[in-house]
Amino acid sequence: MIEAVILDTGPLVAFLHSNEQHHVWVVEQLKSLPPRFLTCEAVLTESSFLLGFAPRAMEQINEWLERGVIQTPFQFMPERQRVLRLMHDYRNVPMSFADACLVRMSELYPDLPVFTLDKDFRVYRRNGRQRIGTIMPV
Repeated sequence: MIEAVILDTGPLVAFLHSNEQHHVWVVEQLKSLPPRFLTCEAVLTESSFLLGFAPRAMEQINEWLERGVIQTPFQFMPERQRVLRLMHDYRNVPMSFADACLVRMSELYPDLPVFTLDKDFRVYRRNGRQRIGTIMPV
């Protein structure tokens, strides 16, 4: 049993926006996942933007942050060289800043899968060659 998952933007937005394509899939996944999601501030920024800064969605995110359901242990400054290197290495994909932070998080927390809707995580590798464990639609 996993103790937590690394949370990407897609599932967060899909959960909070019932019209999203993967809403039902995300809701089903959440029933079996532990209520502890590690993420980065870049994911929260992307999510806020994609949700259109909707007050109810932002209140829900804030509640999860306050309760510790969503945690943001990642700090960019100590990890900036690695994050920027990842963005450079995957510039042809291209890799977003949030994705680079999540790949780095997968290196820091190698036992935790990334909960994502982004197929690029099938391309990304941690530590150069290691596949990243994911929870994503088939």
